[in-house]
Amino acid sequence: MPKQKRREHERSRRPSAGRDRGTLIVIVLGVVAIALLSVMAPVHAAVYGSDVAATIVFAGAAAGAPLVALRHPSIAAATFTIAALALALLIPETRTLTGPWPWTVPLLIAFAVTVATLTIAHGWRRGLTLYLLGSLAGVTASATVPTTPSGNSLIVTTSIVGAVLLVAALLAGRLRVGAELDRQRRVSAEEQERRLQIEERTRIARELHDVVAHSMSVIQVQASTARYRLPDLPEVAIAEFEDMAATTRGSLAEMRRLLGVLRTEDQPAELAPQQGIDAIPGLVESIRRAGADVSLELVAANLSAVSAGVQVTAFRIVQEALSNAVRHAPGSPITVRIGQDAEAVSVRVHNVAATDPAPAAPAGHGLRGMRERVALVAGTLETGPDPDGGWTVIAVLPWTQKQENA
Repeated sequence: MPKQKRREHERSRRPSAGRDRGTLIVIVLGVVAIALLSVMAPVHAAVYGSDVAATIVFAGAAAGAPLVALRHPSIAAATFTIAALALALLIPETRTLTGPWPWTVPLLIAFAVTVATLTIAHGWRRGLTLYLLGSLAGVTASATVPTTPSGNSLIVTTSIVGAVLLVAALLAGRLRVGAELDRQRRVSAEEQERRLQIEERTRIARELHDVVAHSMSVIQVQASTARYRLPDLPEVAIAEFEDMAATTRGSLAEMRRLLGVLRTEDQPAELAPQQGIDAIPGLVESIRRAGADVSLELVAANLSAVSAGVQVTAFRIVQEALSNAVRHAPGSPITVRIGQDAEAVSVRVHNVAATDPAPAAPAGHGLRGMRERVALVAGTLETGPDPDGGWTVIAVLPWTQKQENA
């Protein structure tokens, strides 16, 4: 049960984890953009002799394109293409021989980062589009200064960014497959949880139906046999008893129809009678035979006054609590106490901390099932760890005549 609580807490934190990952990506791309701008603008202005103001503007656009690509891929592709062409054309013809041209080293890096960001965030088609547009911008700039040798720069840039595009496409495909598998696992887990919850509620409803059906059957028999057991009854009273019997028979038929709806094809009808508080000693004895150290204190003086629904709930709570204790704390002593006073039946199951805890098991739905059962009989349930590392389950189930008549 503690494991189940941790899993529910982890599920509640998943959206915030996604937001943290997105924030980290923005921060990383922001740092890269600042670094590229800090290098690109000085290199183009000092080494290549470009106009400082214009270089800062277009270098900022090229360096910031990866950030824009996260939300606006088309704008990022257009912005980078224009900035790359402008930065190449801002270099005076006499300075094109100073270094690689039309693709300088910082501009090439910005080109590769933008293509990779577009490909990973929006797919290989977006990355390929920018790759083609950027390559076209380089060829266009080179064509404006035909006397300057630019073939090496174009070939190197096209090769490097093409390789980056290929790697980013493969990485994006792997990330998408992983994300789809995670989504499928979450959907499967949610469906499994929903199915188990429905099965548990169906079982609870069927048990309560069987309890009520038994009581109504008794009423029907008593009403039908009243005229034979009490021969001096007046005709008016006999007619009333016959009406009661007929109404009860109709209600029983309707309840059996509902029970047929509740049972699924793979869940055969349960023909055994529902266990109550008087079956708890047998349950404890079966756990003892399995090797568990279980002690039972049964302080219930008048079980006949306790409704069948409350008795079934008490039995199921003890059954689930013992199962959890044996599974999560094998070998630990377990104490079970069933009390009864003028207003309620109390159930307490406690196990001490395990000296050799069992390996963590997948979270089940026993705690949820116990809460639903207790809620159906207007009771209260408290579960949780003890300071010494043990675990305690306490249920209080009202059974007074006032409660049952309500």
